[in-house]
Amino acid sequence: MFGSNPDSGNHGNTGLPGNILIPFRFVWRYGGRRVYLTGSFTGWSEHILMSPVEGCPTAFQVVWNLTPGYHQYKFNVDGEWRHDEHQPFVSGTYGVVNTVLLARDSDMGPTVFSADTPGRSNMEVDENMFVSAAATPDGMLREQVSDADIQLSRHRISLFLSQHTAYELLPESGKVVALDVTLPVKQAFHILYEQGVPVAPLWDFGKGHFVGVLSAIDFILILRELGNHGSNLTEEELETHTILAWKDGKIRVNRQIEGSGRPYARQLINAGPYDSLKDVALKILQNKVSTVPIIHSSSPDGSFPQLLHLASLSGILKCICRHFKHSSSSLPILQQPICSVPLGTWVPKIGESSQLPFATLKPNASLAAALSLLVQADVSSVPIVDENDSLLDIYSRSDITSLAKDRAYAQIHLDEMSVHQALQLGQDATSPSGVFNGQRCQMCLSSDSLQKVMERLANPGVRRLVIVEAGSKRVEGIITLSDVFRFLLG
Repeated sequence: MFGSNPDSGNHGNTGLPGNILIPFRFVWRYGGRRVYLTGSFTGWSEHILMSPVEGCPTAFQVVWNLTPGYHQYKFNVDGEWRHDEHQPFVSGTYGVVNTVLLARDSDMGPTVFSADTPGRSNMEVDENMFVSAAATPDGMLREQVSDADIQLSRHRISLFLSQHTAYELLPESGKVVALDVTLPVKQAFHILYEQGVPVAPLWDFGKGHFVGVLSAIDFILILRELGNHGSNLTEEELETHTILAWKDGKIRVNRQIEGSGRPYARQLINAGPYDSLKDVALKILQNKVSTVPIIHSSSPDGSFPQLLHLASLSGILKCICRHFKHSSSSLPILQQPICSVPLGTWVPKIGESSQLPFATLKPNASLAAALSLLVQADVSSVPIVDENDSLLDIYSRSDITSLAKDRAYAQIHLDEMSVHQALQLGQDATSPSGVFNGQRCQMCLSSDSLQKVMERLANPGVRRLVIVEAGSKRVEGIITLSDVFRFLLG
């Protein structure tokens, strides 16, 4: 139906000889099998075939020489006329079309968009006539999102989070599980398992305050301690060993992993109901914790504190998604495919280096190896893959509490139990809230938009998405809630 232009490099237009021509890169980011560009600069008669962007299956591009001035254009995607709703557009003789204004010679310079400009363009003058690319933290080259788009989106999200408080995270009804520090460690982890929660604040009756949290990572460290032949902690002592005794002795364990593991907070990280959502999110990120207790006290000295909620990045992200749901165009980066956004950890391609480690395990790997990886690599989960690196499952810190079922931790050897067997044990368990079933292995594609990824991560219990190749489910990377917030908050 349309003619193709075999030259995928720079293209000229039919401007008069001697006219100034500016190489301009047009991008269609929303999928299709065959995409064409046409516009006022071609007389609306010539249709320019656009080339797929390597690494971004939904994106197509073409560079075309334009004269300075005002131009209109639109796309033909698989035989259907389309315009980009996230770029400036008008209704004209040729239907709804996008527009672009290029400055004249004396006014050449970067286009500046105000915060109120609708449809911020991701298409920029390409002075080098090449696709703009940038190395992301994992060392891979991907199409670069404009700094203006990123900064505009970050500003609007930061403003929203600064103007809303943790009080908005509180559910209309619900329960929060707290544990007394005098409880035996064994009983505490049975409670975590039975209640289907991975973390619980700790209450010290003697001090009259919440003093910390007990989480899955504590159970991991305890199991590794039990498996250590030089350990002073025995399985029998676990029956009477209190949470307080464990926390006091944890300083020694911290010293053992201080060089490679993450530093554990020695005092409770908490927030008040009137702290801003931005402050809560920053506390979670800076202290590398999964939740922050929201505690309120009407007394000036902080006595008689009330535990209101456990705030998480998931809850904050849900607020963001809900607020911008019907005004997503105000955040230009939301429609970008995640392969073009610098966030997450990606598997390096052949010949490329990776600054961030990306670890996977085979199903026959020992549980001891998995637990060591979770602690030493400072990651919250490890994808389990087959010999072709296709995703089979994922082992997360929270999965460890399934070993509380029938005192399984007392009957196994970490070096002898495989990750597959440990996961099977978790699947056989049925917690009341279903934490350990159905939500462990969530996936996405590199072509999925950032908005889609954010909406999925905002679901309760989902803390990460494994990026897989369509069809083969070959693991390409992983995006966590922390990754998203580090990107959004800059």
